[in-house]
Amino acid sequence: MSTKEKSEILFNHQNNVAPLGLIIMDSAKALGKKIDDYLVKWALKGGFQTDSFILDSECPRFSSGDGKGLIRSTIRGMDLFILTDIGNYSCTYTYFGKENAMSPDDHYQDLKRIIQATGGKAHRINVIMPNLYGGRQHRRNYRESLDCAVALQELERMGVSNIVTFDAHDPRVQNAVPLMGFDNVIPSYQVLKAMFHNIKDFHITKDKFMVVSPDEGALNRNMFYASELGVDLGMFYKRRDYSRMINGRNPIVAHEYLGNSVEGKDIFIADDIISSGQSVLDIAYELKKRNARRIFAYATYSIFTNGLEEFDKAYADGFISGVFGTNLTYCPPELLQREWFNSVDVSKYVAYFIASINHDVSISTVIDPHEKVQQLLEKYN
Repeated sequence: MSTKEKSEILFNHQNNVAPLGLIIMDSAKALGKKIDDYLVKWALKGGFQTDSFILDSECPRFSSGDGKGLIRSTIRGMDLFILTDIGNYSCTYTYFGKENAMSPDDHYQDLKRIIQATGGKAHRINVIMPNLYGGRQHRRNYRESLDCAVALQELERMGVSNIVTFDAHDPRVQNAVPLMGFDNVIPSYQVLKAMFHNIKDFHITKDKFMVVSPDEGALNRNMFYASELGVDLGMFYKRRDYSRMINGRNPIVAHEYLGNSVEGKDIFIADDIISSGQSVLDIAYELKKRNARRIFAYATYSIFTNGLEEFDKAYADGFISGVFGTNLTYCPPELLQREWFNSVDVSKYVAYFIASINHDVSISTVIDPHEKVQQLLEKYN
């Protein structure tokens, strides 16, 4: 199905499953507004006029810290889509006179409160949760919790029909809910489009460009980029000290490289999350020792928990040439203002998913970016 044919189906508002309703949690207001703008524009082309699909809702808190979910709009018979960003630490609440940043646990509780507030009146409930709650605790190695699996099962019991997430740390966690709709989406095309647009003198050929996986866990996503772009793939693996534990994990002793020479080549490193960012910087230093030309890192979720100063220095010293990250999770203004950071807008992609699910049409053409990536390469190369 071509993009034009797909758009014509989505524009036809008569063929949807049920009236569309968006509930945008406070954590995802900016992204939700962009998504709503696309849906309103497409609906208008299909002959349905509305100012917005966003429903009036909130999660206020009592002075004791207790919260509740509140939906002020009618939702009876609607196909509800609830958008939340569980990583948005800029959302705060007051508790005993102190301003507290909301944690992923707080955002997840608010999501459940809103689902409870629907009272079984919606035709269907779909959750758009780009940054999957508990996604980094996806498997059990010792006597430890399985946060993500338990959360998915809880949402299924509450009546959620579909969950759409982006670049899950380990998508196999969906095995916990085999009868519930679960889509794990990788915004590969959007990332490559942003790179071609923002990087000068950017050529994807075997002699000038190479993809390097930062570890064995990210190998599949980097293998996809290398295969689609027709370039070589290298990999680092983390050598750990298994004799001791620090903060619940075995500390990394060194990053060992496997692969062809990177000398004189631009390097692309893709991962699901940049947390502290130390692993990315360590890999960049190792690649520079091997005479790599420019190094570009991408993470779907760029959160920089240790601040931006080390990346500022790495950029100034020429170790990092650019970092790409999506707007699927909160990015503070100081990050967006950095010269080395490039934001990848994924709002249109999310809007296509919502429209496709609302019309019960196949999302295979939305998920598979192969054709669009090849068109992109033909255009720029």
